[in-house]
Amino acid sequence: MGWPVLVFDIETIPDVAGLRALGWGPNVGASPLPPDSAAPEPTPHDADAQTWAAWQSERTALGKSDMVPLHLQRVLCISCVFRHADGLKVRSFVDRDGQSEGQVIQSFFQAIERHSPQLVSWNGGGFDLPVLHYRGLMHGVEANRYWDMGDGGDHDSREFKWNNYISRYHTRHLDLMDLLAMYQPKNNAPLDAMAKLCGFPGKLGMSGAEVYPAWLRGEVEAIRQYCETDVLNTYLLYCRFQRMRGGFTADEYGAEMAFVRASLQAKVDATQAALVERQTDDAAQPVGDAPAGSAPVSEKHAASHWAEYLAAWA
Repeated sequence: MGWPVLVFDIETIPDVAGLRALGWGPNVGASPLPPDSAAPEPTPHDADAQTWAAWQSERTALGKSDMVPLHLQRVLCISCVFRHADGLKVRSFVDRDGQSEGQVIQSFFQAIERHSPQLVSWNGGGFDLPVLHYRGLMHGVEANRYWDMGDGGDHDSREFKWNNYISRYHTRHLDLMDLLAMYQPKNNAPLDAMAKLCGFPGKLGMSGAEVYPAWLRGEVEAIRQYCETDVLNTYLLYCRFQRMRGGFTADEYGAEMAFVRASLQAKVDATQAALVERQTDDAAQPVGDAPAGSAPVSEKHAASHWAEYLAAWA
């Protein structure tokens, strides 16, 4: 199996501002309350909830799915497994301030620009990449290498005519779900089910349907962790696929699984060591002398999601 490999997964929330711009729900700051009302002004989150409820209500009344169209899926997180000759990295680009969607998408495409990796996804051709296309277009993102179909200015651009990231039946981007289904949507299988059937942990923490409620509660880190475990499931399935097609020998596959486990354990150990160090520093700090802006480490987030993932890995 050749390096580098970049496996990716995205988490999205409804673009409620986009829904409002297209005529759904109340405008932010346009309060329906009379001037002398003692009731509190609705917050932006309140307006978002009203807009979303209006969208869902009308779609239900029409007998239609409340699945938001891809161009109205706001990208909150892109998680990547980057496997290359020097090791394995799991990294996420996250819109933590609600204003950085364009930069999140640009950072992802910059990674492709730098490394020209083998791109791998599960339903990336059906969901993730079209979302990134539409949202990237909105934000003025540049992705020259990604869009090269043989007419670019790089020294190897001609190769992209025959194998590029865009064409469905090319393998520079491998949508593993689409390939295993023989490009027949009726044959598609869920990532969670296939991961569990192959002995991998599957989804942890939440499901895709729970991402938007979690975001409304401010649980951005929990969403990031969920996205990272999903993308690792995809990488492990890709390794199993490489074993099936001869990209790995049995020994190489076993070594790669051991390497991934060791890499995750190293992350867990580093997290635990940082927590112990922080607790030691806090214990030595005189009462009342804590630095401005400091806060106790959340046990939920300090206890790495990778510890849970390893425990669930049969």
